[in-house]
Amino acid sequence: MARNRKLGKTTDQRLAMLKCMATDLILHEKIITTEARAKEIKSIVDSLISLAIKEKDNFEMVDVKVITAKLDAKGNKETQKVTSKNGKEYLKVVKEEKTISRQKDKPSRLNARRKMMKTLNKVRDTEGKNIDLPAKLFNEIAAKYEGRVGGYTRIIKVEPRRGDSAPRAIIELI
Repeated sequence: MARNRKLGKTTDQRLAMLKCMATDLILHEKIITTEARAKEIKSIVDSLISLAIKEKDNFEMVDVKVITAKLDAKGNKETQKVTSKNGKEYLKVVKEEKTISRQKDKPSRLNARRKMMKTLNKVRDTEGKNIDLPAKLFNEIAAKYEGRVGGYTRIIKVEPRRGDSAPRAIIELI
């Protein structure tokens, strides 16, 4: 007997579909799909959430020196005239050095982040900026389910699909 449902797809199509659906579920926290697909997604998302809960606080704060362009009151980069060795003048951006405190993942959390990135797709918001789904898992979702052991998703059966009467379900994060 097969371990996973085939879902009427070849292996690469099935894995891509499950990856997209798991990404959508983490991003929107609720999707409507067929019952069989929902059951497959449930195990994937539950394992990602349990991994995020395990590695939630496994980081350290580190002070990092960052060199950035100095900005004026309007938010534009400040420049100054400089003369080169051969006598030509050009504009050079003025730099400033700051010390910023950042999170540095410990090795096991970094490994967990990489596993999540392997399982989930990259997502952009409406403005074109990347959404960091592993950060959402670590910060928002893991904090929400911290005291819970398993059962992070719920499958609710709904009316069949109109065209082919396939059984549908809503899968959501509890």
